[in-house]
Amino acid sequence: QVQLLESGGGLVQAGASLRLSCAASGRTFSNYAMGWFRQASGKEREFVTAITWVGARTYYADSVKGRFTISRDNAKNMVYLQMNSLKPEDTAVYYCAQDRRPYTIASSAFEFDYWGQGTQVTVSS
Repeated sequence: QVQLLESGGGLVQAGASLRLSCAASGRTFSNYAMGWFRQASGKEREFVTAITWVGARTYYADSVKGRFTISRDNAKNMVYLQMNSLKPEDTAVYYCAQDRRPYTIASSAFEFDYWGQGTQVTVSS
């Protein structure tokens, strides 16, 4: 049974940084791509970033490119989201997700079927 647990959210001012963490368990973590999504109040959930199973490739939404960095530590079963230069429009609940299938590389092949409970990030202006 896959379990994903996010942490690190909080309330910060615009321009600040936050680092989100996601602890994974239940499957061989290093076999699966991981992603971060977010959902702002009243809006649909949107893709933020993803990283392939060995971390060789990363993908970012245009809105966060250059400000956010995804990374993973396969020895610790952890994935991270470093968020810099935060903006009020980054305010959302952030979710960690794991790919359904192992060893996927192309972003078009990702199928994120496992989700954490989310962590709130609020950026004040």
